[in-house]
Amino acid sequence: MNEEKEKVMKQFGANASKYVSSKSHAKGEDLAILVDWIKPDKEWSVLDIATGGGHVAKALALHVNEVFATDLTKAMLENTSTHLKKSFENIKFVIADAEKLPFLDRTFDVVTCRIAPHHFPTPKDFISEAARVLKPGGLFLMIDNVVPEDRELATFMNTFEKMRDESHVACLPVSRWESYLKGEEMEEVRSLKKKKTYRFPGWVERTTTSSAQVNGVHQYILQASKRVHNYFQVEIQSEKVASVTVDEWMILYKKSMGRTE
Repeated sequence: MNEEKEKVMKQFGANASKYVSSKSHAKGEDLAILVDWIKPDKEWSVLDIATGGGHVAKALALHVNEVFATDLTKAMLENTSTHLKKSFENIKFVIADAEKLPFLDRTFDVVTCRIAPHHFPTPKDFISEAARVLKPGGLFLMIDNVVPEDRELATFMNTFEKMRDESHVACLPVSRWESYLKGEEMEEVRSLKKKKTYRFPGWVERTTTSSAQVNGVHQYILQASKRVHNYFQVEIQSEKVASVTVDEWMILYKKSMGRTE
């Protein structure tokens, strides 16, 4: 296993319970939106990649036949299973690498992945695997933070994300994701790009391990240019960062009916 994936397992294993209760993960309005977009069917089988606290699996389990909730981190999956298995008998928990899924071709009606792809070392492989396990005509829904196309702004965002969370690999620009999806003969159904605000210090402290690390993130953001502050709507109170606002992209794609593996 490569170094990036080992960092993911370490980070999420140590903070498993926080992701079940995290407001940005558990109570996002996108959970209701994704159900509306997908319009799930009672006969469907769903795969939720990098399920984390299981919030997407929980939202969809009420409407489909079965959900396979997968995650690379065993401790995370065990914690999520403890919270959900008593209430949702149709959720199955499987340890799985997003870039090398242990499922047969054309297995699922829907594949989802929410607020996780920025942890994947090879996102193109993740998209290829999602397309592979989808049935022709199946739906792929992804939600993740994205960076601007502007290199300076993109570098700033990925730098402070990496400073606060060593398991962060990279948020990608929309154009990169679109290229990967097009390469797998996936067709866009709809998309939504919106702003998402992170409040300090709670957001930073969820993944940092020392006060020095927290201070490093603060100082890096404080010292950025006015242009950067304006784009990310940096709010400063009493010489401390109070919040930053990033871009989040939500997409629904459909696998081509003519696609074969």
